[in-house]
Amino acid sequence: MKTCSLASVSCEMKKMSTLVAPKDFSPVEDAEAIKEACQGWGTDERAIISVLGHRNMFQRRLIRLAYEEVYHEDLIRQLQSELSGHFETAMCHWILDPADRDAVFANLALKKATPNHRVIVELASLKSPEELLAIRRAYKFRYRRSLEEDVAAHTSGDVRRILVALASAYRYDGDDIDKEMVKLEATILYDEIHTNAFNHEELIRILSTRSKVQLNSTFNHYRDIHGTSITKGLSGDPADEYLAGLRTAIRCIKEPKKYLAKVLRTAVNAVVTDEDALSRVILTCAEKDLAEIKELFFRRNSTSLEEAVANSTSGDFKNFLLTLLGSEDI
Repeated sequence: MKTCSLASVSCEMKKMSTLVAPKDFSPVEDAEAIKEACQGWGTDERAIISVLGHRNMFQRRLIRLAYEEVYHEDLIRQLQSELSGHFETAMCHWILDPADRDAVFANLALKKATPNHRVIVELASLKSPEELLAIRRAYKFRYRRSLEEDVAAHTSGDVRRILVALASAYRYDGDDIDKEMVKLEATILYDEIHTNAFNHEELIRILSTRSKVQLNSTFNHYRDIHGTSITKGLSGDPADEYLAGLRTAIRCIKEPKKYLAKVLRTAVNAVVTDEDALSRVILTCAEKDLAEIKELFFRRNSTSLEEAVANSTSGDFKNFLLTLLGSEDI
């Protein structure tokens, strides 16, 4: 079995990340630079981007602590009073720890006049079991309610059943595959889908409890035996949010980076740019696998993600996203 050191894992993560962060930095000096950018007649947004747009999660956490210690102010509240629009929202989300940020994304999605169920499916299906558990803890700490409680309160019917099941899941995260179970459950999935079972009870059970490795093996077996993908079997009325939720969950589990590249493509190609989706994906992936997602985006669209972002956004929001994408030409 191939092994790798912590250093090699860190190196590999850097290759997948687009964030350009210095190895050496001073949290106090950065806090002072941000404070200076906020003083005077106008805020120096570019100075704020030049600092926070080049700091990783641990560095941002230390800057926030240093800012509070030196100026007795919360950095996020300071930026909320100085910045505006999508730039302010994105920058304040960026400063948060990942689990806390995802908890905020989930709450915002649920509070919309028409709840954005896709965000909940993404969080539940893209994250590892430990990451999802951290999000649930962060959600409970921030909002004094459980994520599952709010999902149930803002949904109904079959949509509620699939979202609550996914949001409350804690999957096995190993590489073991039960091959006999793969065959059995591929058949169960086919029967439930193609006999138009209204409750999809077994489908929801399988989708929300099996490990991602096990599920991918089941999906592949389904395609090999039946000659079509499982998502094709779930195609139906585009307005059916329940079927859309099932398809989204399966795509997130099968090909997460390809799915996210498609979210970005849809966001920039919309008649009105979906800044929320664009920001959510870039902020979430900048320190993880955004470099790979950028490559997938380019192969599918024959244009770089940087160019697409530059053409569909403007101002400091555009400059900030381009910085997170690794572009210094802002």
